[in-house]
Amino acid sequence: MNSSLNLRFFAHSWRSDWNHGNAHFLRGLVTELGTLGHKVTCYEPEASWSYVNLLQEPNGRESVRQFETAFPQMQVVTYDSTDVRELAHRELRGADVVVVHEWTAPEVIHTLQDLKQTLGYRLLLHDTHHRAYTAPKSIGVFRVQQFDGVLAFGEVLRQIYLHKFGATQAWTFHEAADTRRFCPKNTDQPHELFWVGNWGDDERTHELQEFLIQPLSQLTSTRAVYGVRYPSSAREQLKDAGIEYRGYLPNLEAPNVYSRSALTLHIPRRSYANGLSGVPTIRMFEVLASGTPLICSPWSDAEGLFRTEDYLTVSDGKAMLAEICHLLQDSVARAQLASNGIETIRQRHTCAHRAKQFEEICEELGR
Repeated sequence: MNSSLNLRFFAHSWRSDWNHGNAHFLRGLVTELGTLGHKVTCYEPEASWSYVNLLQEPNGRESVRQFETAFPQMQVVTYDSTDVRELAHRELRGADVVVVHEWTAPEVIHTLQDLKQTLGYRLLLHDTHHRAYTAPKSIGVFRVQQFDGVLAFGEVLRQIYLHKFGATQAWTFHEAADTRRFCPKNTDQPHELFWVGNWGDDERTHELQEFLIQPLSQLTSTRAVYGVRYPSSAREQLKDAGIEYRGYLPNLEAPNVYSRSALTLHIPRRSYANGLSGVPTIRMFEVLASGTPLICSPWSDAEGLFRTEDYLTVSDGKAMLAEICHLLQDSVARAQLASNGIETIRQRHTCAHRAKQFEEICEELGR
């Protein structure tokens, strides 16, 4: 693309990644778009749920400072939900493309839809979540047909938007690793085992018990989990299994944690293991980019994003324990998995790749 674009991105939060993994990819994407010469401005509610919860963490304000230091060129504008129309008239006139993330309040979305003809921008919905499959009524209120298109982070989700919600057009736009931050940090051979992930609601309680807690309870090496929204019952299970719970981890610190882990696990939520098969979580991209060997609970790479040699897949908890023990004892196998995973990420799944794809989408939109 030869000309610079004026791009505007609305998301639930840019400053906070507390229970907001979408922020990982969004930050990397807009950074790469800026590197390509485009003018990008980001918007978030002043009191977003993720940001408010982050500030309640002991290291919450430090996490915000880390974000500001790591992304000094990112322009983040906060707004109150009552002044969105005024904000739009002030900020969006002259914009080429406005992207609104799925975790945005419907009233904000409707305002952006109402003004797109007057202010002359193209409007895209960006979905990196599962509600279109698990809670379609919550997406129905978005008036999907009034968008100029949808960016869906999996082919199956793209089809849902086209056939269930009547999207005018939709593109498969997977997440990817921000390889400016996620890369191997050292060449040591650690034997600790860390897992990074949020507990959340009851979306994968059984899976976490079978593929995380039970296998790790059989090990004697250092084991710890990072994440938020762990109920007291979950923390008790971890304690009984001899697994340390370390709470919220700023995503910018995750590469260092992965580098100290001999291996880690990918345990997708139930919706991503069945109806949305083929959609990996952002952490899968980030783990492989960090050079950490990865073992997955049942998950189908329906779109062929990775090679079979990039990670291991197991069928049940017993197989998970067996593979963990095997990799902990075989440094050669760990090194080979790490090398394979990094190669695939760097060739196909970086935020720079997605920024180029976004440019192509904008060209299709006539921008």
